[in-house]
Amino acid sequence: MLLDQISGPKDLKELNVAQLEELAGEIRQFLIQKLSVTGGHLAPNLGVVELTLAMHFLFHSPDDKFIFDVGHQSYVHKILTGRMEQFDTLRKYKGLCGFVKRSESEHDVWEAGHSSTSLSAAMGMALARDLKGDDNRVVAVIGDGALTGGMALEALNHIGHEKRNMIVILNDNEMSIAPNVGALHHYLGKIRTDRHYQKAKDELQHLLNKIPAIGGKLAKTAERFKDSLKYLLVSGILFEQFGLTYLGPVDGHDIDGLLDILKQADSMPGPVLVHVITVKGKGYSPAEADSHKWHGASPYKIESGQMVKAVGPPMYTKVFGDMLIQLAEQDERVVAVTPAMPGGSGLLDFAEKFPNRMIDVGIAEQHAATLSAALALEGLKPVFAVYSTFLQRAYDQVVHDICRQNLNVVFAIDRAGFVGPDGETHQGVYDISFLRHVPNLVIMMPKDENELRRMMKTAIDYNDGPIAVRYPRINGVGVELDALPEPLPIGKWEWLREGDGNVILAIGPMIGVAEEAADLMKREGVLVGIVNARFIKPLDEELLLAIAEQGNRIIVLEEGAELGGFGSSVLEFYSRKGLYEVPVRIIGVPDLFVEHGSIEQQREEVGLTAEHVAAELRAMNPRRMKRVTGQA
Repeated sequence: MLLDQISGPKDLKELNVAQLEELAGEIRQFLIQKLSVTGGHLAPNLGVVELTLAMHFLFHSPDDKFIFDVGHQSYVHKILTGRMEQFDTLRKYKGLCGFVKRSESEHDVWEAGHSSTSLSAAMGMALARDLKGDDNRVVAVIGDGALTGGMALEALNHIGHEKRNMIVILNDNEMSIAPNVGALHHYLGKIRTDRHYQKAKDELQHLLNKIPAIGGKLAKTAERFKDSLKYLLVSGILFEQFGLTYLGPVDGHDIDGLLDILKQADSMPGPVLVHVITVKGKGYSPAEADSHKWHGASPYKIESGQMVKAVGPPMYTKVFGDMLIQLAEQDERVVAVTPAMPGGSGLLDFAEKFPNRMIDVGIAEQHAATLSAALALEGLKPVFAVYSTFLQRAYDQVVHDICRQNLNVVFAIDRAGFVGPDGETHQGVYDISFLRHVPNLVIMMPKDENELRRMMKTAIDYNDGPIAVRYPRINGVGVELDALPEPLPIGKWEWLREGDGNVILAIGPMIGVAEEAADLMKREGVLVGIVNARFIKPLDEELLLAIAEQGNRIIVLEEGAELGGFGSSVLEFYSRKGLYEVPVRIIGVPDLFVEHGSIEQQREEVGLTAEHVAAELRAMNPRRMKRVTGQA
């Protein structure tokens, strides 16, 4: 096999085009085989096999900088840069990362798990290169879905203004994760249909160059004529108006064609955009047929394409989506808003049932937030369904446009807490810290799937401002679901267990950890109370005062950042009340980025386990533990 002979990019340069095509087939089979066991981003990587081969064949990484937008399409890049043997560890604890990772290889020069950052990074590297007097290439690969992100458009504007040498490869597969939406997507569709534009443009340029002298009015007329031809052949040459030279479209699975157009781009001064048409999921029929489903695949059976699903209660995402349909049936004000994540956010069934009330804005979280604010201002009930990690991108809009105006927007924050294999770029552990200090906002988290349904009902009924419900990327606990969920009283917690001098305040999945820890301590003769602190904001101040008055030692348990998190709000409350002697221990995510692995391994790494909580309780009860164990 040719693939066995590739230990780095230099080995590619010994191959001819026919061998590169053979190697492309081997890489596809390798990815299909390996990801059937580990899971991962299958469809995006199958779509860029030839493109990645052409880049590494023609250019010279790591001296030439390859910047992959998001980075979930970098598996082929990893294979070609000496990491093929590590693919059995893909997305596993301490194993190969599913995104570009600088600590893994010198060939990984930019890290990203969010979209639309590559062009800004490329511009920065091009400026740094020129300031240092270097002459390396800068090549950014960005998908057509990511190009709708406002940051990408900001970068395009700057790139066109500066005119630095760089290549932007537009990987156009008509998809981000879900099918793309918006005017830019339709514009690209027009370009795809016209393959004669570049030829005609070049022939006109050649003709003009042969005229010995065209001065004054003739030159201006010629330039106007060239522009007229552009608009005649392609409706609005957007990228050239931005200041980039446009090349393409080219078949992204034709290695010969890719090499030709990349050589052409490399020979041109200034920024060049190469428009590459690819098929997401190329070479594996199930992924080609449904690239949305196969964007991020769980383990699967290769022959049938059937994904291996864990048996158990439905995921919180599914419970959310079903409940939103029920609420929308009862209240015609309810609309769903998502930034290109209808499937991941559990909204596909909602979209089918209420197509006019499903708003997918594409990869544009800031726009989604402000649009939700305007919907609320006009009397609708927008439910902004967004991953915790992506909500970070709309922070200013949450503060300025929604909370400041105290508008009735519902935040449905998915993937709250650890996310497992997607790792540090996707961990949902920061939203409590960056949301709870914003005025007017209510924040909830359920202990189980039935409480999630009650919180959704609470959120839709709430008319006093913005309200957020956050829920994890795991299966529910299997409780019975109420047919008609009742709303919860705002800011009220619930006792789950009575204790004797020790109380755990827990939220979300940490309720289960608290119960396990309490069971461990009960076997040692120590009764530990458990409170479901389901409202992160506002706090149940009455209950907190009662806990303090009873002389309890408190552990706050949260799968979120300790700095500025829920535990911090408990300490702040006692400080405001002058109760400085209340013993409070916070167990959460410390001041570090937690990498990929299983959720269980991530919790183990930071001490969010029953054994660790029990150890902390013992440390808080040293005298009592001596009596229990019979020590003097």
